Amino acid sequence: MSSSDSANFGRGQQQVIENLVAGRSSAAVFPTGGGKSLCYQLPALLLPGVTLVVSPLIALMKDQIDALLARDISAAPAWIRRCRSDEYRDVTRRLRSGELKLLYVAPERFTNERFRGLLSQVNVSLFAVDEAHCISEWGHNFRPDYLKLAKFADECNADAVLALTATATPQVLTDICKFFTIKSECAVQTPFLPFESDAA
Repeated sequence: MSSSDSANFGRGQQQVIENLVAGRSSAAVFPTGGGKSLCYQLPALLLPGVTLVVSPLIALMKDQIDALLARDISAAPAWIRRCRSDEYRDVTRRLRSGELKLLYVAPERFTNERFRGLLSQVNVSLFAVDEAHCISEWGHNFRPDYLKLAKFADECNADAVLALTATATPQVLTDICKFFTIKSECAVQTPFLPFESDAA
């Protein structure tokens, strides 16, 4: 990316995006409103396969999907139990054809063998994990389902992993990087200062 491009990015975003486009797994610790979503949405458009976005926040995922669809970007949810059978078939078709660029997934969804089998048939370019602090027993929101995500990323043959959080102590960030095999130089943490961005 050129220096003129970098002027359009917020703190840390360019470094994270360049890492991911180059196939380097990364961690991003940005404050709320610090532009975390752009760090996977832009690579999703640049990379050839699908980007999986894992988050426990279904309402937030729905808002992001609606915003992407309004911009004619192909995105869909994978909380399939809440979808009609025709919706499931349509998501499956678009995923297999390569049309779908972003698939939003709750962490519990990976316990479904049918879903994991479907992912094994597609090219997963990026495995983005929001609220990544949930993997750490040192964190205040530890979730056991998160402990399986590194294994699932491997099973998907994801080219890169992006771990995102708005809150991480040094110990939690160390756990995140170790868990997802992220090099320390690819962990980007920005200061918690006012940030001019509409992105989550």
